Amino acid sequence: MAKKFQPVSPATERETRREKLVSLREAGRDPFMETKFDFDTVAADINNKFEELEGRTVSVAGRLMSKRGMGKVSFCDLQDDSGVVQLYVRRDLVGEEPYSYFKKYDRGDIVGVTGEVFKTEKGQISVRAEKVTLLAKSLNPLPEKFHGLTDRETRYRERYVDLIVNPDVKQTFIKRSLILRELRSFLDGRGFLEVDTPILTPFEIGASARPFYTHHNTLDMDMVLRIETELYLKRLIVGGMDRVYEVGRIFRNEGMDPKHNPEFTTIELYQAYTDFQGMMDLVEDMMKTVAQKVCGTLVVPYQGHEIDLGHWERLTMVEAVKKYSGVDFNDWQTDEDAIACAKDHEVELPEVPTKGAILAEFFDKYVEEKLIQPTFIYDYPVEISPLAKRKPTDPAFTERFEYFINATEFGNAFSELNDPVDQRGRFERQVAERKALEPNTRAQVDYDFINALEYGMPPTGGLGFGIDRLVMLLTDSASIRDVLLFPTMKPLD
Repeated sequence: MAKKFQPVSPATERETRREKLVSLREAGRDPFMETKFDFDTVAADINNKFEELEGRTVSVAGRLMSKRGMGKVSFCDLQDDSGVVQLYVRRDLVGEEPYSYFKKYDRGDIVGVTGEVFKTEKGQISVRAEKVTLLAKSLNPLPEKFHGLTDRETRYRERYVDLIVNPDVKQTFIKRSLILRELRSFLDGRGFLEVDTPILTPFEIGASARPFYTHHNTLDMDMVLRIETELYLKRLIVGGMDRVYEVGRIFRNEGMDPKHNPEFTTIELYQAYTDFQGMMDLVEDMMKTVAQKVCGTLVVPYQGHEIDLGHWERLTMVEAVKKYSGVDFNDWQTDEDAIACAKDHEVELPEVPTKGAILAEFFDKYVEEKLIQPTFIYDYPVEISPLAKRKPTDPAFTERFEYFINATEFGNAFSELNDPVDQRGRFERQVAERKALEPNTRAQVDYDFINALEYGMPPTGGLGFGIDRLVMLLTDSASIRDVLLFPTMKPLD
């Protein structure tokens, strides 16, 4: 009776590969001593420009993704940064001794190949190898060919393997880079200047987001990893830089879920002499432009929905709550009326239960999940908008909007508050409320920012939005971890 095939365990294969490395070194063929390989062609060019390259000798370099041995001839797939091309390696062309070594190369090894571009009898575009150089030995086996690396936790932890064996993953990150490039191009074309502001700040501002702390040894002081770039960018508006933006890494010591990672990338931008309506127009133009440039269409698929970025609805928060819950904010005469209504509708009361804050809770419960197509929600209560300018016609609300797609907030914008007296009062109230809830908080008022405002800041529109969520949308990715090369993970031990 024939023996049943038993697959080699990964541990056994790792040991075999290390033994091969020892043999190579003993034979004076240590692959890790190779310092460079001059290639002049990539796989995609060989496949796409075959008529131009047929019969020419080229040099390519990449990773062996498969080997199909046929005695004196071997066929291999070589994968480089651009794609995959077949190698045709024959003993009488490369030489008996080199071929004997080549037969021992493993899937995952990195090689440099020089040879002629041709088509096999079956019509497969290939490189007929004349010389094969082992440039790096893969000591760990790649995942099995047909099942690949499918466990999501492992894919996130070992992104380097994920990129090797799952080509579509690489395309996501290529598209991420393209999205960033088109965003910068759009803003640069509108006269914005890209700037950098500090990541390490001297203290925690009074905002609700929780920071990460570190310590500066030379100054012997605690410092904070920034939770926003806003206050430094607005200092630049004060200084006469009328249009600025920053692509910045932000750090928040908070929960993790498919939409949140402790570190993430945002763009914040500020434009003097405009307001939140100007920012609304800019967002719509920017989203249409980037989607068209990156995806070639304004209708993009996302998690079962067709998102039409060519059409945007605009609603006040009061209008949205009335539309989706039937509750009219204008019927509340006092905070007590709002509290009673919230209890009747089983809406959770905020820590400080004012009319405006309760309106926001109604929005969270009844409205946000309904906003699948692109929607601007504007006129936010002043209680939840400490940096936005009050509406001249109704000081209980601010000139602020957020925009939502697929029931997710994508960005936040204001007519920026430039009254230093009002700003000081709001900051101090915010910090006082925080300390009442968390007596040990280290939150402080940024009085230097108040000092900057006292020099005069022109009317300004400001916008902040997350790059990661935009990439999720334009790549149809369900989780933020799918669009971060190295998401935060809990250690295995």
